[in-house]
Parts: sequence; C-alpha cells; structure tokens
Amino acid sequence: MAKVAYYPGCALEGSGGPYDKSTRVLVKALGLEMENLRDYNCCGAMEVKNIHPMLQTYLSARNLAIASEQMGLDAVMAPCNGCYHNLKKAEYETATSAKAMQTVQDLAKKADDPVYNGDVRTLHLLEWLMEELGPEGIKQKITKSLNGIKVANYYGCMYTRPRQIFPEKDQGPGSESSYKPHFMDDLLGAAGAVNVDFPLKTACCGGAHTLSDSDTSTQLVLNILQAAEDSGAEVIATECPTCHSGLEMHQVRAEVEFGIKTGVKVLYFTQLLGLAMGLSPRKLGIQDNVSDSIGFLKEKGVI
Repeated sequence: MAKVAYYPGCALEGSGGPYDKSTRVLVKALGLEMENLRDYNCCGAMEVKNIHPMLQTYLSARNLAIASEQMGLDAVMAPCNGCYHNLKKAEYETATSAKAMQTVQDLAKKADDPVYNGDVRTLHLLEWLMEELGPEGIKQKITKSLNGIKVANYYGCMYTRPRQIFPEKDQGPGSESSYKPHFMDDLLGAAGAVNVDFPLKTACCGGAHTLSDSDTSTQLVLNILQAAEDSGAEVIATECPTCHSGLEMHQVRAEVEFGIKTGVKVLYFTQLLGLAMGLSPRKLGIQDNVSDSIGFLKEKGVI
C-alpha cells in the first residue's frame, strides 16, 4: 500500500479537529500509512483567489512540491474539500497552462521554495480509502456494525466542481461520479449503514456566506437537513470540515433564530467507519462534535 503525504490544512487544526482525530485513528487502524506534510501552508482557501488567483495556485502547488521534492512522495491526501479542490485546481492549471506552470516555478525560486514539476497527484481521503481497500477491504476490517443506521451521505459542492479539474472522475465502473458521487455510500454501506436516496448530496451548504449573510447560510443548511429527514435519514455523514461545521452550527441557529428544529445527527464518515471497526467514540472525537449523537448511537447499539 502506498504512503501518502497527509495535508490537514487549516480547518482540521481548528473547528475540524474531530475530523483530524478520527482520520488519524482510522488510518492507523486500517493499516494504511501517511506522513504529515512538512512545513505546509494554507491552500489559499476561498480568500486568496479574490486577491490574485495565481497566488492561490502557487500556495497549493508549494504543498505539492514539498511532498515530492522534500519527502519523496507522489501523492498528497487532503480530507478537506476546500483543500482538495484547490490542490486539484493547481494540478489542472499547471498541467494545461505553460504560463501558469512558469509563474508557479518562478515564484518558488524567488521564495527559495521547492519547485513544483507536476509529478504529484492529490487524493481526497475517500478516494484513497477506495483505492487501497474499497468496500470489500473495509468489510474485512469491521468488528462491529452500523446496525442499519439510515445515512444521508453529504458530499458538498467542492468535491465534484468544476468537473474539468477532476479528470479521474466519470471514467466508468470503479471511478467516482461527479454527477452522483457514491464513494462514501459504498464505504458506509460496507460498514452496515443503510444509505438513503438523498437528493442534495452535492448542494451548497452556504459556507462562504456564513459571516456575510448568515440567514442565507441557515436556509441552505435547512434545505439539506430537511431533505435528509424527508429521505428517512437518521444521520448525515460528512467528508468536509467546513460543511460539517456549517450543518452543525446552522442546525442550532435555525432552532434558536427561527424556531425550526431538526433531529437528524451530523457525523463525519470517518467517525462512523471507526465505530464499525470497534474504535471508541472518544478516540474518534465524537464528544467534540456540536451535534450530540452519543445517546442515539447507544440506542442503535453501535456503542
């Protein structure tokens, strides 16, 4: 199994702490190998591109260059959708534009940074798990089960868009779909979950508007929460720290500000897989989630 450079980005060191904790514990339990990306920087998130798009491309490419030039690795694994998106965007732009590649390399030389040569690929955690293990490999690691918990798998909007920066998707059987993603469904289904037919898998949660227009963000999150409940889901599984935090915070805000209560729980898919493997809720950081799911999980016999 190939070792990857682990790029947690900014969010997993802050509000996405439970995602980082559960990712590390899960990867170790699965027997996979990752090494922290050395001296990494912010991928540029959503803010830097508003100043200069090429600066964002350089920041992301610098992380890729560190993996190859300083660590001897050919893959960077990013669990955060925003980081994954930006690193994939840097891959695409430097591969399709000689000017972009030259600019990135010139900036690296000026800053005395490792120079990116286009020899590294970016993987989302979901993609890495599917490549190395897949549903059948996950089944072999299950010591408990999710006992038929009904799950709405929420991928968010940046995991599949824009489609041109994800050339490995939509390549037929075995590949991820940008139209109807299914990797999270496949993995959790193997762990004993029942995946509901959820129509808003890739809808926007309004993360970019949380501070500037909280009411819009709350309504977008409510759309997702209510659609999940209407689909029969007991849990929304997430694979992005920004989406996860948005769902949790605006679920609370919807009740406090607008009197609209939803009961669906929000858990990272890594936490659900970990529980199915017999890992403790504390090791998976479930107690650190805003969404209180401990009682529900006990009721379902998962913990």
